[in-house]
Amino acid sequence: MTEIFSYTACRQLSQMIFAIIFFHGSEYILAVGIHGRQNVTLKSLLISKNYLLAMILSFIEYFLEVFLCPTLKEYWWVSHIGLAMVVVGEIVRKLAIITAGRSFTHLIKVYHEDHHKLVTHGVYRFVRHPGYNGFLVWAVGTQIMLCNPISTVAFAIVVWHFFAERIPYEEYFLRQFFGHEYEEYARRVPSGVPFVK
Repeated sequence: MTEIFSYTACRQLSQMIFAIIFFHGSEYILAVGIHGRQNVTLKSLLISKNYLLAMILSFIEYFLEVFLCPTLKEYWWVSHIGLAMVVVGEIVRKLAIITAGRSFTHLIKVYHEDHHKLVTHGVYRFVRHPGYNGFLVWAVGTQIMLCNPISTVAFAIVVWHFFAERIPYEEYFLRQFFGHEYEEYARRVPSGVPFVK
């Protein structure tokens, strides 16, 4: 029972809880700041049933491994790599939101709006979907930070699959909105999600 309250476990769990609260809280605050309170719903917190299930399963894995194999959690250098991924993923995603401004929404737009512009500067010079790239790095990083081998693999596969399906759907509309300009941009700049063109 004392292992669950070891220094490493307390540090990992507190970092994880802070990462989750900061990620979701800042998503909502930025959405309100950019789009106005009247145009933002609680969906901007980005918490779905599937997401909650994944996080609950990752905590179950964490506590089972603390009890059954506590030395697995003591690889501080692995945990620090995960923490660095969480920070980098968070920064990339928030830079994407701030750079795109009103053109960034949590829901895919299927109709073009006047304020919707094709953003190709800032972090968008390097990847077309820095918000997705940042979230992928952040999500996998949370599990590496907890030294959760099963959840690390599961999060990588599930989040990658989600974006592998979402990006072509979103880009269909971006091509409709911006035509040749988007085609040229997509030829020059990678998606930001591995193996997704």
